[in-house]
Amino acid sequence: MPQKLTEKAILLCDKGAKPSQLKVTSQTFSKTENKLIATEQDKQAETNIPNFGVCTVTRSTCSPAITKWDKTTEKDTLNDYKILTEESTCQCTVGGKITVQHKGHGEKHEIE
Repeated sequence: MPQKLTEKAILLCDKGAKPSQLKVTSQTFSKTENKLIATEQDKQAETNIPNFGVCTVTRSTCSPAITKWDKTTEKDTLNDYKILTEESTCQCTVGGKITVQHKGHGEKHEIE
């Protein structure tokens, strides 16, 4: 079973120049290893997903423009929102695909 994503999860955009660290704002009460669990509502550019450096499509700042997360939990929800997992992805409307590099908990992993 895929592991849930938490704040501090490391995301990659295949059109961006650097990883980004997820910030959870969709809920404030459910945690894993003292880190907030992410939901499908954590999708706002800069608020939840900081930019990925320079975009190879626009040649400017790679700010994600997404409408929804795919491959979320089927049944588990928080505040009626589906939970993100390490298999979750989202398509940027500019052209990139955002995937998970690290789930944000367990072994220590930071953006360098």
